[in-house]
Amino acid sequence: MKLPAAFEAKYRDLLGDQAPAFFAAFDEPVEKGFRVNPNKATTPAMRAKMTDRVPYSSIGYYGRVNGNALEHLAGAVYSQEPSAMTVGEFARPNRGERVLDLCAAPGGKTTHLLSYLEQTGLLVTNEINPKRVTALGDNVERYGARNTVITNASPAELAKELPHFFDRILVDAPCSGEGMFRKDPAAMQYWDEDYPAACAMRQREILTEAVKMLKPGGHLIYSTCTFAPEEDEQMMAWLLRTYPQFHLEDLPKSAGMVAAKPDWADGNPELTRAVRLFPHLMRGEGHFIAKLVYQDETVVVKPHRVVREKLAAGQRQLWDAFLQTMGVSALPNLTLQAHGEQLYGVPAAMPVTRKLKVFRPGLLLGTFKKKRFEPSYALALASDGLNLPSITIDQDQWRQYVHGETFQVNKPTGAKNGFYVLVCAGLPVGFGKLVGTTVKNFFPKGLRFLATPENTNL
Repeated sequence: MKLPAAFEAKYRDLLGDQAPAFFAAFDEPVEKGFRVNPNKATTPAMRAKMTDRVPYSSIGYYGRVNGNALEHLAGAVYSQEPSAMTVGEFARPNRGERVLDLCAAPGGKTTHLLSYLEQTGLLVTNEINPKRVTALGDNVERYGARNTVITNASPAELAKELPHFFDRILVDAPCSGEGMFRKDPAAMQYWDEDYPAACAMRQREILTEAVKMLKPGGHLIYSTCTFAPEEDEQMMAWLLRTYPQFHLEDLPKSAGMVAAKPDWADGNPELTRAVRLFPHLMRGEGHFIAKLVYQDETVVVKPHRVVREKLAAGQRQLWDAFLQTMGVSALPNLTLQAHGEQLYGVPAAMPVTRKLKVFRPGLLLGTFKKKRFEPSYALALASDGLNLPSITIDQDQWRQYVHGETFQVNKPTGAKNGFYVLVCAGLPVGFGKLVGTTVKNFFPKGLRFLATPENTNL
């Protein structure tokens, strides 16, 4: 690979004897990887792929998965570069925590965090770029999240609305992308020797706002996909000097990970607690991760008002009627809010915000039509554990479904006409409406494609 001359000179000087192996790694094949969603069923096709486990992740594997496969569309697997999995593993939240993924698109780290929250607590996942937030929304929906709010705001806007609110904040910072040169050579087009310093200025601005949103005792996880000391060790050295309330936690180094390098910053030995990933030392691309704990007894955490139900009487009647047909009385830990004709289940832990640009306030439950309620694709994908009525379909019927066709089923004994979650290989894949023995198709029109056994193999 033809690397920028200034890049080669910089890392030849920094890496010394390791530089030849480092540069040689850019000509090696890119490692592919995927994670499994522990909150969904594991299919036989998945088990056949789960043979080469990423050593630092209980849910990560080396290998490639097909984006058109049932398991991917149903949110049971997520394609992710193996080194990137370290971030979610080190950021791993506890059940019930309030978590912020501040720079989240396209959603790899967000879905990783969701794996460990297990539908508890609250995850606010944010993307400032309006062109990228749609992809984030798609991945959150596919993963079946019921505890997530998607925002499209600047860090400063979030900090004004949610001061000292979060137990855990992940800043996977926009960076110079040096660690992705092998995976994405086009990233070199944006690089020059001044680019890391320009990125570092933006990272300091982001971290300044992130600090304002962290609770005392909370954790800040900072990561980049660059080798640049300006954005890695020097950024953490700046943070520790500027905010003495922070201390780095020691991250375990395994599978070729190495300690961050204090001599690339201000010499603070505490920096060795952070971790670096180099492609010549491990199976993956370049990354840097640091985990800090925030201790500030002077902070006064004020209570936040949680959102309240917002639903017209007629809408409430239609929703209750739908729930009755589903055989349930309510959906847990969700506050109902109608936005026009669309009904959302807002996570119960979400506070009131007044000026925050929200892309998706929670789980889209469905749409109010004339005299009826039509459930959403998102609700079907998030239905694991909700005990909604379902009909099991086979792979051939699933391929008809994602193509937008109606199809025939053996009507379950006692089944009435109406909406059912369609389940294939143990995975919810969408809603269908049973009329006799015919299933009417409610797979989203914008997602439909011609599925064959060949192009849907995992």
